[in-house]
Amino acid sequence: MDRSQLEIFVRALSRLLGWTYMASWSLSFFPLPISMWRRKSTSGVSIDFNFINLLGFTCYSIYTATFLYSPVVRSQYAARHPAAAEPTVRFNDLAFAALGVIMCLVAYSMFWPGLLGLHTPRRQRVSWTMRGMFSGCILAPLLVSCIVMAQSPDGGNDPLSWAWIDVIYVFSYDKLVITTIKYVPQAWLNYQRQSTTGWNIWTIILDLIGGILSLLQLVLDSSLQSDWSGITGNPAKLLLSNITIFFDLIFIVQHYILYRNASDPKALPGPDSTTPLLNESNP
Repeated sequence: MDRSQLEIFVRALSRLLGWTYMASWSLSFFPLPISMWRRKSTSGVSIDFNFINLLGFTCYSIYTATFLYSPVVRSQYAARHPAAAEPTVRFNDLAFAALGVIMCLVAYSMFWPGLLGLHTPRRQRVSWTMRGMFSGCILAPLLVSCIVMAQSPDGGNDPLSWAWIDVIYVFSYDKLVITTIKYVPQAWLNYQRQSTTGWNIWTIILDLIGGILSLLQLVLDSSLQSDWSGITGNPAKLLLSNITIFFDLIFIVQHYILYRNASDPKALPGPDSTTPLLNESNP
C-alpha cells in the first residue's frame, strides 16, 4: 500500500470513526428521557445537569457551525495553524451538537410537571450555582467580542491579533467548563441516594464509547496532517472526550460496584433529585 492509498484509507477510517462516535453520542441522549417517561418521574435525575447541558450544547453548536461554514473563522484558523490547513471539526460534530440541543430541551422540559405531568420529587429548582454559570457563559463571549472590537486593528479580521476566532473559541471553552461541572450534581445525587436508579446507565455506556471514538478520530486526523497542533487547535473536541471518559467511568463504578444492589429510594424521605446546591421548588 503506497502513501496515497494509505491516506485514502486513513481518511475513510476517520469518517467512519466520526459518524460512529456521533451515532453513539446521539443515541446516548435517548435512554434517560425515555426512562423518565416510562417511570413517569424525574426521580434520581439532577435538574442542574439537564439545565446546564442545554446551554453547553448550544455553545457547541455555535462553535462547530462557525468552524465549518464561516470563511472568516476558517481563514483565521489556517493563518494560525498553517500546517494543519483546515480545522479538525467535521460535519458529524455539528450534527451531534444540534441533536444535543433538541434532546436536552426535551429532557429539561420533563422537569416541568404542568407540561408533561411527570412526578418531580420535592419540587425542584435550578440551583443558583448553575444560574450563575449560565450567566457567566453568556457574558464571556460578549466580553471577548468587546475586546476584539477594541483591540483589533481591522475589526477582528487580523488573525495575529484579537480576532473573531477568539470569540468562537470562547464558546468552546464555555462547553468545556459546562462539561466539567455538569456531571458533578448527578454524581453527588447518586451518592446522596446511594443509588443510580433513575439515572439510565445506557446513557453512560454510549457516552463512553462516543468519547473514546471521538478522541481516536482527533488523533487520526492530526496524524494524517502530520501536524499534532491539530489536536491543540481543537481544544473543545480534545478535552470534551477526556472529561467525558473520566466522568463516565465514575458513573460506571457507582452503578456496577458501589450501588449495584441498591433499591429505588424514590419513595423514601430524604434527598432526591437534588444536590447541596439546589433549592427545591418548581422551575
